Amino acid sequence: MDTIKVFLSAAEALLGPRGFTSETAAMAPWLTDWRGRYTGNALALASPASTAETSALVKLCSKHEIAIVPQGGNSGMSGGATPDNSGTAIILSLRRMDNIRKLDRQSRSVTCGAGLILQKLHEAAEANHLRFPLTLGGKGSATIGGLISTNAGGTQVLRHGAMRAQVLGLEAVLADGAVFDTLTPLKKDNRGFDLKQMLIGSEGTLGIVTAATLRLLPAIAERRVIWAGIDSIHTARKLLIHCENMAADSLEGFEVIPQHCLNAVLDHLPDARSPLEGEHQWHALIELVADPASLDTLSPLAESLLETAFDAELLTDATIAANETQAEKLWLLRDSISASERAIGPAMQHDISVPVAQMADFITESAPEVETRFPGTTVAAFGHLGDGNVHYHVLAPEGATPGEWEEGEGKLISGYVHDLVTSAGGSISAEHGIGQMKRDELARLGDPVALALMRAVKDALDPNGILNPGKLLPADPVVAGDLAQPPTTA
Repeated sequence: MDTIKVFLSAAEALLGPRGFTSETAAMAPWLTDWRGRYTGNALALASPASTAETSALVKLCSKHEIAIVPQGGNSGMSGGATPDNSGTAIILSLRRMDNIRKLDRQSRSVTCGAGLILQKLHEAAEANHLRFPLTLGGKGSATIGGLISTNAGGTQVLRHGAMRAQVLGLEAVLADGAVFDTLTPLKKDNRGFDLKQMLIGSEGTLGIVTAATLRLLPAIAERRVIWAGIDSIHTARKLLIHCENMAADSLEGFEVIPQHCLNAVLDHLPDARSPLEGEHQWHALIELVADPASLDTLSPLAESLLETAFDAELLTDATIAANETQAEKLWLLRDSISASERAIGPAMQHDISVPVAQMADFITESAPEVETRFPGTTVAAFGHLGDGNVHYHVLAPEGATPGEWEEGEGKLISGYVHDLVTSAGGSISAEHGIGQMKRDELARLGDPVALALMRAVKDALDPNGILNPGKLLPADPVVAGDLAQPPTTA
């Protein structure tokens, strides 16, 4: 019996029929990424129900040198949880590990399995008069393990930081099956490297996250959600500073949306209505929050903020949601942009960041450059202006063939956008990760010393390269000594 058959037999015996399958129909939904850009093949789909089962499975994979592609909700944006076409790797789904092990109201923390859906975590926290301070459009499918593995951002980073800031403790299975456990949170701990931080954002290439202890915050007493029309992205930047100065910690979110994106959502969503009369070049979605102690000041703050913004000519029109239903409808407009543009046709989506103070200049200068260099394209930049991170989409010309356009002109566009971002001192991946989509671009544009360090860590923790191969790191080994040499000039 060959090694593959031995492995399959042992894995099936370990996990049982519910936890292990090689049936094509059962695997099919998990072989293509959310955007539909990548489709692969897999040897089998493994769905362990516990950390112990995960550890035993990884030991089997290590013994038989079977590659592992960890997968959460399969809602990633960079193809980081999709296997290649070889069919030699297994998909390791964490979706069955969706339990809440402990929720402590006094310490305001929760320990949960990696497969827990973000929306379920929000609901559990709210039931205990607490909240988890990270949300995003895909909260109904994104899992905690996936959010940790990609260091996800979302719409509350401005005040609370990305996923890295929410993780108090971590449990992960390493490439040899060993379990790394730092779930017990400590305020102070100086016993060497903070190894959990190394695993956060590593996209399953260093270890498989199985559980985490996360921080919770007191539930907000009330919020005010504002939709404002603005005449330019530079004015939006001024409005952001105005909100930060007036609202301080009450400012929970500040998102910018161009009119083009709003039109796409209005065409896509049944019964959706524009929040304001007429069209505005840009829109801002602003959220202010209050705890019980400051509840009485929230409405006066929102009204004063808008009044002074009008006086300073920072906006042309605005509305405040009258209730939670209206507030959710405003956020739905923002959260539906990606799906709405996907319905229009092909696009190259870039998840970029530059220094916050430079973002307005970057958008206004780069957009016409891209549209001139690639005739017929349309640049649509939207998102987290206060974080210096926008989703920089370049929509294909009318009539472009899906799949064909992305592989041809689309790749040239992405290279050009990434060159512009790098020249501005920014990052080609602000919150979605590298995956397989941006792996080669990271190799081309990344800091050689940083790449060499990452490769050294990867080789130390996963010497056989079985954890999520082909993702994040360049395909060819990086030699620190070679990359440390200064570049030659012509």
